Amino acid sequence: MQSTTPSTGDRIEARCTKCRKNTDHTIVTMAEEVPAEVQCSACNRQHKYRPPTVAKPPGLRQSLLHKDNERKEWELLRPNMNTAKATEYSMHDAYKAKALIKHPVFGIGLVQRVIGSQKVEVLFEDGKKTMRCK
Repeated sequence: MQSTTPSTGDRIEARCTKCRKNTDHTIVTMAEEVPAEVQCSACNRQHKYRPPTVAKPPGLRQSLLHKDNERKEWELLRPNMNTAKATEYSMHDAYKAKALIKHPVFGIGLVQRVIGSQKVEVLFEDGKKTMRCK
């Protein structure tokens, strides 16, 4: 029966602090049944043992999910907007929630909420933007 407890001189995978990746290491010292110090086989640096990192599974980024939700929200609200009543955006004006604004770059937008005393969150066709206001 083989022992699963590592010992000094054994090879082990660990995170190298100099290489900044998982590499093969040689155990230099042990603390009870756990490696205490290891030596990297790639750069020969001795350092405290750090377990190898686990790669994160690939997936959708949160920002892409938010953008998709914002587009859907825009599509739902767009038919009810009276664009003729939209006011030209100016950072020197004050805005209230549900106000329609017309921005020279982003187009028609709906004020979603007032953030503090000088900012508003506006939903445009290409997503939400934080805009300065009075």
